[in-house]
Amino acid sequence: MPVKCCFYRSPTTETMAWSENMDSLLANQAGLDAFRTFLKSEFSEENVEFWLACEDFKKTECREKIASKAKMIYSEFIVADAPKEINIDFSTRDLISRNIAEPTPKCFDEAQKLIYSLMAKDSFPRFLKSEIYKKLVNSQQVGNHKRWLPFL
Repeated sequence: MPVKCCFYRSPTTETMAWSENMDSLLANQAGLDAFRTFLKSEFSEENVEFWLACEDFKKTECREKIASKAKMIYSEFIVADAPKEINIDFSTRDLISRNIAEPTPKCFDEAQKLIYSLMAKDSFPRFLKSEIYKKLVNSQQVGNHKRWLPFL
């Protein structure tokens, strides 16, 4: 029987793991905070805010809350000249506009996929090259030592 060993997952290891894919970054609160800071510096934080609003929206079960949350997302991100208007194509915006009267938990899925794709292909690679990310990784490497956990 092979002997298993594991390492304490240091903050540096965790921070480095964010570079593997955007999902690991978005699933980690510290990673999400760093990404949001980066997007704010590029004046594009509406993308991650929309994505997060959609994630929350999809978990909503109450019909009344679905309607009110859908209207809030629509007015904040979708409608022309919205305060945090996202960059989506006309057909996606039009589809949402036609369906907003009777929203479903999936009514923003297409727009969310477009924004996720935009972040994954554009913002995420730039984030990994940014000073914000580099400083975070470097600051966590200073004085950081891996500790062995007992053999299992």
